[in-house]
Amino acid sequence: MAASSSSPASKNNAAEKPRLSEQEKKNNHIASEQKRREAIRAGFDRLADIVPGMEGQGRSEATVLQATVQYTKDQINERKLLLDTAKQMGIDVSQHEINPDVIHEAASRP
Repeated sequence: MAASSSSPASKNNAAEKPRLSEQEKKNNHIASEQKRREAIRAGFDRLADIVPGMEGQGRSEATVLQATVQYTKDQINERKLLLDTAKQMGIDVSQHEINPDVIHEAASRP
């Protein structure tokens, strides 16, 4: 005899765990959304702590993202200058180089 989807075991699970009411579903959704927003807010706070110059500024998401992009571009350019200086001094930097297309693409974005 083939097992059906309404086996005694699945009926027991359903009996042990009643379906959520619409209000419970709504409450769970609200709690999940609040948790998601808090995680995003915490991520932006961490970025604002890492990126120099964010002290005392409004922490709107757009401001934090713009400052993070600029800081990242600055770091890429500084790294490139350091590698160029090391090359001029005769230091082998081949293990530390990044594909120039990646750097150019990142630096050229607005």
